[in-house]
Amino acid sequence: MSLEGKQAPDFTLAGSDGREHTLGEYRGKTVVIYFYPRDNTPGCTKEACGFRDLDQELKKRGVVLLGVSRDSLKSHDKFIRDFGLPFTLLSDPDAAMMTSYGAYGEKVLYGKKSMGVIRSTVVVGPDGTVLRHWARVAKAESHPADVAAFLEKL
Repeated sequence: MSLEGKQAPDFTLAGSDGREHTLGEYRGKTVVIYFYPRDNTPGCTKEACGFRDLDQELKKRGVVLLGVSRDSLKSHDKFIRDFGLPFTLLSDPDAAMMTSYGAYGEKVLYGKKSMGVIRSTVVVGPDGTVLRHWARVAKAESHPADVAAFLEKL
């Protein structure tokens, strides 16, 4: 399921910065929302650190970066502290927002099917339309560079 060309689903989620975030508050800005399975796991750490290393470049372009997982805000706080993450992480404990973005559902790991978070990313344009949707990210460590390359073309 690709969301490209469609209106991005709105959401209201608690953020690691102590406030609630909605997609609507970012109208007029480009927003990168990346969905990841779990704080402090190897792939998720590599991906978060990749985005961390691109943070200044993203800010110069006026891009808002948000990471989303089912983890608690307490878990997010530790993840941010441990790796110096300069962006907001949102907590979606019941996976409602992730489900609306196709980032939660059936996945296969080591041949076993299970329900869980699907590593994926959307770039939402200033008008709220999804400009790019990576429905399944295969390589967490190189994905932030792919996102940056896409943003350079905008």
